[in-house]
Amino acid sequence: MTDTKAPTSRQMRSAARLYAVQALFQMEHSGQSADAVLREFEDHRLGARYGDDEYAEGDLDLFRRLVGSAVNWQGTIDQATDRALVEKWPIARIDPTLRALFRAAGAELRDGEAPPKVVISEFVDVAKAFFPDGREPKFVNAVLDHMAREMRPEAF
Repeated sequence: MTDTKAPTSRQMRSAARLYAVQALFQMEHSGQSADAVLREFEDHRLGARYGDDEYAEGDLDLFRRLVGSAVNWQGTIDQATDRALVEKWPIARIDPTLRALFRAAGAELRDGEAPPKVVISEFVDVAKAFFPDGREPKFVNAVLDHMAREMRPEAF
């Protein structure tokens, strides 16, 4: 018997964050526009089913906001990320998946309603999904903590 429980709004927000990182990565890697990638994800990924493969449902509004804000504020977000990184490792030198993750997280820290600690925790979980055996989740935690304290100091 298949579990047909609908995903919770928390699960849908978590999925939206993961999809936003994937979309931003795809945009950078392929050179596709934000509109093209958003359409592709909305039509073929969020909640889609292909044979035995089923994609999680995602919070469409959050997904769109994260991608849109990351694109619109990329320069500002990248500068904040650079300030959080070691001087010898500017954002241009880090793994493209991490770059996409920092941009999505930076967008939510900048424009989102969730408390910074929630945003950090959620994106550390995204890092664990991409790097399950590495040190990257701890790195992500440290960088996002720095960015959050800069972008939303009133929350600390």
